[in-house]
Amino acid sequence: MIEKTVEISLPLLLPEIQDAGDQCIDGMQVRLKAHKGIVQTHLHLDHAPIDLCIHYDPNLISLAAVKRIAEEAGAELRNGYRHEQILFSGLDSADSATMIAKELENLEGMLHASVSYVSGLVIVAFDTKILSLEKIQRTMRRFGARPLTRTMVKEEGDKHDHEHDHGSAPTFLPHWLQERWTLVLSVTGGVFLLLGWIGQQFLGLPASSALIFFLLSYIASAYDITHHAIPALMRGKFDTDVLMLAAALGAAFLGAWAEGAFLLFLFGLGHAGEHYALDRARNAINALGELMPKTARVRRGDQIVEEPVDQLSIGDMVVIRPGDRIPVDGVISQGESAVDQSPITGESLPIQKSVGDEVFTGTINQEAALEVEISRLAKDNTLSRVMKMVAEAQGQQSPTQQFTERFTARFVPIILVLVVLVAAVPPFMGWMPFSESFYRAMLLLVAASPCALAIGTPAAVLAGIAQAARNGVLIKGGVHLENLGRLNAIAFDKTGTLTKGKFQVTDVIPFNGSQPDDVLRLAGAVEQQSNHPLALAIVNAAKERNLALPIANGLENIPGRGVRSQVEGQPVWIGSLKLFENNNGINLDETIRQTVTNLENTGRSTMTISHNGTFVGVLGLSDVARPGVAAVLTQLRKLGVKHLIMLTGDNQKVAQQIAQETGVTDVEAELLPEDKLSTIQRLQKEYGAVAMIGDGVNDAPALATSTVGIAMGGAGTAVALETADVALMADDLDKLPFAVGLSRASRAIIKQNLTISLGVIALLIVTSVSGLVQLSWAVVAHEGSTILVVMNALRLLRYQLREE
Repeated sequence: MIEKTVEISLPLLLPEIQDAGDQCIDGMQVRLKAHKGIVQTHLHLDHAPIDLCIHYDPNLISLAAVKRIAEEAGAELRNGYRHEQILFSGLDSADSATMIAKELENLEGMLHASVSYVSGLVIVAFDTKILSLEKIQRTMRRFGARPLTRTMVKEEGDKHDHEHDHGSAPTFLPHWLQERWTLVLSVTGGVFLLLGWIGQQFLGLPASSALIFFLLSYIASAYDITHHAIPALMRGKFDTDVLMLAAALGAAFLGAWAEGAFLLFLFGLGHAGEHYALDRARNAINALGELMPKTARVRRGDQIVEEPVDQLSIGDMVVIRPGDRIPVDGVISQGESAVDQSPITGESLPIQKSVGDEVFTGTINQEAALEVEISRLAKDNTLSRVMKMVAEAQGQQSPTQQFTERFTARFVPIILVLVVLVAAVPPFMGWMPFSESFYRAMLLLVAASPCALAIGTPAAVLAGIAQAARNGVLIKGGVHLENLGRLNAIAFDKTGTLTKGKFQVTDVIPFNGSQPDDVLRLAGAVEQQSNHPLALAIVNAAKERNLALPIANGLENIPGRGVRSQVEGQPVWIGSLKLFENNNGINLDETIRQTVTNLENTGRSTMTISHNGTFVGVLGLSDVARPGVAAVLTQLRKLGVKHLIMLTGDNQKVAQQIAQETGVTDVEAELLPEDKLSTIQRLQKEYGAVAMIGDGVNDAPALATSTVGIAMGGAGTAVALETADVALMADDLDKLPFAVGLSRASRAIIKQNLTISLGVIALLIVTSVSGLVQLSWAVVAHEGSTILVVMNALRLLRYQLREE
């Protein structure tokens, strides 16, 4: 595990707290450690002011997320630390990105730096008192990476247009030629190579004349490679470009000009193809930004004016015509229309929206004009949050990426030593002439270059995250993509996840001379102070009967059992039978128990009401399974998730009724809120990788403890996006099988790419050392494997769950 730390001055978080022993500090640390990826927190008391030190795993949680969580747990953080995402171009190998990451990490004041060659993105977190953004960009430029101007994706969610950078292309060339510069150089080198080879082999061209063509081929093909290799070599860095250039020069030294030119031609052509393929994956991510309208039609008095979206305020009224893309997050204040939410939530059918319903940026109004009151600023809207988190996800490595980086870091130095031995030992021992051993050493340089190994996994992760985002599933990092694909069990919160979460009062049974309306009026008076789904159902039932509700006060929640309050000065208790057992001398007679049992046997949830120590009635309520949830669970079983567990605080009989409707394999009933956490821990011991899916609010501890925490309704709640590792943007389970299937496909492709890259490297090492292949064929296999793993990864961009 990679562990980073950030120290935040305690007065910045809790300005009013001066005592390090204050319980507020303990509570804040407990809340921080409940989040996945935060390893531990502690105070530094050896200096003033006191610092809170937070240890976190950057592959599980970004510094930006740590910062947001700390802001919520304490007071508002000031701008002592800064988190930046910098798009770049100019690199043509994955190991160049690794080299830059190491240099950035070594800068004083740098907290965390990751450089993704595949996504073309640098993510840095740094102390602004010590380090500046300008210095970071200068360091990137020194190592060949060019920050793209006006493409900062700031933590506040600012969005800017991309400017193109074309590597080593001369700026005086036409734009269309700059865009294809790498390909043009490679093709030019290939033409010169072909002319020299054909002239020498078939047209009787003198060797000296053919050499001119080979030299021209060298110059054209090596131009872009040298642009990166020479600066790296001057700094003592050996990347893939340096190895390839050395092999080509070695071939020239041996007089194998044609083979050296062929090596450089294929290497350049391979890079051009690799860049084209990776651009497809990057464009899938960048396409999210194209969903964001730049302007909106705003009502100002009696006029409608067009204004930039980022200048609008909460409460402004936006007018949206039929066919327009909705430019803001807000609530409909006037109008009714069908809205295509597929760009955000992945829902296949338009959703009918009317007054009071929420709409999201990037969705499409289809039928009629709408007036929408803005509820979130542009920097905070759903699409901005998704784009920001997708960008953060690209910088968080999967376990396989971490393995390949560790492997490469040890592998390359070993190969360099082996190259020297292959070149020097055979001539010294008299086994072969130096020219032959040197040629085999050059072969080994090409054969052992781990390009395919370095790029295969991040390409698959990028493509997987991109395809998920395009289909309404937000996966917040490569580690979660891989973990989601190895699940053995998924635990579901019942209410609001497997069921609609909208209860209805089905039975009102009075006792001790009460009338049904009296029971409902009393229960409604108490429950109107609560937002629990059962409470809302009771209040709605009372309103439907036009009952005047008396005033209740002093509501107290008793977790897992019920509530107590006072109505007109007399105590009222509402809850399960557990609430009344051994409680204030209230005795449960057998009639009450039998009534509750009979209702629960029919799948009802029950609430028993006492008023001033006397039982006045029992309410029966029912919830129903979400439409289509049984089909979703069937798909999950077909995908290999064997254990589907329902977690609920309801009694066993109610839980079993829902279980039969939905098709879950196991039921954990009568759970208190804290029991869900311990249940997840037990399930992990039994089944290994376990996901938990809930609403992202009440289930936060269980979501954080599970192998993968999945939240529904990410498009509507910032809490769901923040808490979970995976967010289903729509408020239903339909995309869960797609997410699991995509992740399983991603894991399969990652394994395939590992097998291809390691297999080709092993084969080429053996054949090159033994002299069984020529340099040209080694290059073909090397470049072919690199392009193959990238193209294999891009298959994920076409992934769709097969219906069976």
